Amino acid sequence: MLLGKQGAGKGTQCVSLSRHYVIAHISTGEIFRAAAKSGTEFGRKAKEFMDAGELVPDDVVNGLVRERLTKDDTKRGFLLDGYPRNVQQAETLDRMLGPRGIDLVIDIEVATDVVLKRLAGRRVCVDCGTNYSVDTPPRDDWTCDRCGGKVIQREDDTEHAIKRRLRLYEEQTEPLIAWYMGCDKLVSIDGVGATERVTARIIQAIDARMRHA
Repeated sequence: MLLGKQGAGKGTQCVSLSRHYVIAHISTGEIFRAAAKSGTEFGRKAKEFMDAGELVPDDVVNGLVRERLTKDDTKRGFLLDGYPRNVQQAETLDRMLGPRGIDLVIDIEVATDVVLKRLAGRRVCVDCGTNYSVDTPPRDDWTCDRCGGKVIQREDDTEHAIKRRLRLYEEQTEPLIAWYMGCDKLVSIDGVGATERVTARIIQAIDARMRHA
């Protein structure tokens, strides 16, 4: 599981790690975007929260994750991205998994000013959710290299929404870091640097922990 402020680059790291270890990448962000796109009642509610820079309520998030963890592709293992976001969700996750539990939690540390700069330049494919930036755009006129979808700036990447999400992070997610530290399952990683270097740091930390498990 990866933790980190929005814009810390953890989405890109999760994709790389899921491929490296051949495990499922479970992103609550992708689940929410799919729900919003579906036009269902929950989808409309989820979109309202996301557009306002708010977090989707715990009971809804927990239900979606519980359903996702029943899929066959999680049997080999999985990487959680964006969940849990607070201690209450972490306790619910523990009950879901039982003795199986979480092996390791990675906290990607990036300074707030760096996060703000990254988010201001972030661009996202509306169809598959692949992340780009103004510094690393897709090859062809803001058309996704992966699926051909349109690449845009998200509505919740405005300065107001970004600052709101960072406040929510400080209020709700930072206590979660302390909680996992108390469970001896947390490893902090420097998130500054090229994507490949940060990914290598994470892999090294995971492999070291698994060798001593």
